[in-house]
Amino acid sequence: MIGKNILVFGGSGQIGRHLIRRLTKNNHLVTVVTRNLHQKGVILKTQGNPGYLEVVEANIFDEKQLNNLFENKDICINLVGILYQKKKNTFKNIHDNFPTIISKICSKKKLEQFIHISALGIEKAKDSDYAISKLNGEKNIFNNFSKSTILRPSIVYSVDDNFTTSMMSLLSILPFFPLYYAGKTKFSPIHVSEMADIILNIVDKNICSEIIECAGPDVITFREIIEKLLILIDKKKILLPLPLIIAKISAALLEKFPRPLITMDQLKLLKYDNILNKENKSNFDLGIKSELKFEDEVKKYAYMWKKGGQYSR
Repeated sequence: MIGKNILVFGGSGQIGRHLIRRLTKNNHLVTVVTRNLHQKGVILKTQGNPGYLEVVEANIFDEKQLNNLFENKDICINLVGILYQKKKNTFKNIHDNFPTIISKICSKKKLEQFIHISALGIEKAKDSDYAISKLNGEKNIFNNFSKSTILRPSIVYSVDDNFTTSMMSLLSILPFFPLYYAGKTKFSPIHVSEMADIILNIVDKNICSEIIECAGPDVITFREIIEKLLILIDKKKILLPLPLIIAKISAALLEKFPRPLITMDQLKLLKYDNILNKENKSNFDLGIKSELKFEDEVKKYAYMWKKGGQYSR
């Protein structure tokens, strides 16, 4: 039996690849939009069951192209997001303007549902451009299309992420590791497979007009995350809490690199805990449990950073 006809933006990221597999496996027809078919097409086409996946190239800010993509679609899922700004890929463009455009089209085309990925903890980080753009995007989405569901995940991790893998690479080569705000910021990391399961449940149960916070089973500090990663890759490093002024100087320098390790804006975000705040429903409230433990899951791929591993230094 054929399921829903679903349009996905940002499908080549770690959440997207896991989600596409689940959607097509459950007989949903998926159209994935990419800005570079030659670069992303091969990867994407291996993620879905044959006949259930179409990959198309489009400029996400070309409204005429976008309108055509929404024809005969039931659901739109937006996974597009950035952690730092680069040229035209600004926080305002990606997190505010783009979701505003596609939520308007969802309304015009009378879709059944719009699912948008935001981020946990942004309502407190009023001094962060990233958080402001996310909040503005959420506000515009609900103003434009009432049948929207906003998902706010904590750190989403897996072997394909840019978090645990980058941290283990740095821990392999640095003699010491800097801790911002003494490493006290709290997180509830959620494995990408469980994040994809949450989205699939939202689709299948047609949950609309909600903000849902998504978290894993653990609440752990940044320092504890680094300590766990060090154990998993069998390394010993000095963990060095940085005074705020030194942290700001280092972030100002590092954000000038093409792929910065940290930016001034990310430093601001690190002041705020990234855990459930109880003001909105969570995946647990919806009966969608996250049970995969951070340490147990990272252990499955951390061996690649151990001595003799593919990424060991």
